Amino acid sequence: MRLPIPEMFVGSGPQLLAVLSGTINVVSDGMQYGWTAPSIPLLRSQDSPVKITHSNEIWLEILYLIGGLVGLPISIAFIDVIGRKMTVWISSIIGICGWICIGAGNNVYYLYAGRFLLGITADIAFTASPVYISEIAHQKIRGFLAGLIYLMMLVGIIVIYSIGPWIPIYASAIVGSSLLLVQLIIFPFMPESPYFLIYVNKDKEAEKALKRLRQDKNVSEELNEIKKAVERQKTETGRPQDLFLIKSNRKAATIMMLLNITQHISGVSILIMNLHTILHDAGSDLISPDISAVMFPVLMFISATTATFLVDRCGRKILLTSSGIITTITLLVLAVYFHLKLLGFPTHLYNWVPLAAVMVYAAGVKFGLGIVPIVITAELFPAKVKGMGMAFSDMMYLLSSIISLYLYPWMNQALGIHISFYVFSFFCILCTVMISFYVPETKGKTLEEIQMILKDVGEGKKIQDTRM
Repeated sequence: MRLPIPEMFVGSGPQLLAVLSGTINVVSDGMQYGWTAPSIPLLRSQDSPVKITHSNEIWLEILYLIGGLVGLPISIAFIDVIGRKMTVWISSIIGICGWICIGAGNNVYYLYAGRFLLGITADIAFTASPVYISEIAHQKIRGFLAGLIYLMMLVGIIVIYSIGPWIPIYASAIVGSSLLLVQLIIFPFMPESPYFLIYVNKDKEAEKALKRLRQDKNVSEELNEIKKAVERQKTETGRPQDLFLIKSNRKAATIMMLLNITQHISGVSILIMNLHTILHDAGSDLISPDISAVMFPVLMFISATTATFLVDRCGRKILLTSSGIITTITLLVLAVYFHLKLLGFPTHLYNWVPLAAVMVYAAGVKFGLGIVPIVITAELFPAKVKGMGMAFSDMMYLLSSIISLYLYPWMNQALGIHISFYVFSFFCILCTVMISFYVPETKGKTLEEIQMILKDVGEGKKIQDTRM
């Protein structure tokens, strides 16, 4: 007996295939995001092919993020000029060059170059891929497909955590570059975004792409809706300052700033890059650090997968707020545990608490805060400034990540690790409250309806009412 296919997946096969092939580079990025955790211990070892210092370790983390910042203008230039699909494809070429530097390097400067190039790849991928997905996806499945970006990144983290501690650095580089090579081969056969094709006056190609994506020969109604949306959005200027001068764009930019800052002020990058140290400082030795490191992204993956299926059913806001509350509680638990340990409380009797808190954190943060922003990002900005909007969003993501990674060791040394987690928990709940009041619900709405909501003229509701 065949199980029934959920309604949201009926006729969505071509969209799913295009998204999966278009996010292979995100798996490679996930490997690079978590690369320092298993690789730095290998580089510290006596038989390491590359000798590093503590200063080198810091730069290996930071250069990846600096590469992301350098990738911002590239993203802006490419995404609206050569197209969403070609931008993703080019990012894979840059990524392969980065992995080659890491795999073939015999001194730390090769590693620097590799991390920098892969940071550029990550920025381009995380700017172009969400735009591509939002513009090829039907609204009934758009949230699910957009959420696949984070799932693919988590797959990459799981891969590097699973193989990194036990194989040479060059071997993990071979795995990462092989993934990108697969994308270089298969992604050119996927359709381009119908929105972009109409934007560059290729209406026949847009119709052909839409028919292929929808598995339907009659796409005239949806095609006309896209044309009207693009025509209206073309009347809006596409200057960088329009992100802040136009009310709807300013609101979208503010929302994305809030969501991206919340992600990192809740400590997601800190825990991913310092998990071994945090568990060691907590005295949690129930499970070896290598196994804990694998469990952490696995729980993230399970939670993010669940959220991906729920984002188009429950909505974006409920996932964000529930995730924020869970994340706040787990950060507060860690803060209290470290505080009690500092005061001399016999915390060794409860050394399972930090491990449990970290694992609940992994599930909680990826249930909403870690996945919904990538879904919302590509929905909020109109076509004319979408590339700049995505780049701005990515810039805030990178800057907040760099700031959090810089402040964390400083606060630990100057104030104590418990203060760090108290600070993170306070700002996490503060931002969660702001999200609950300020972020609009975009579930089930077309990109055009979302623009009307952001313009705050009541038209979004009117459009929706006429379709009921």
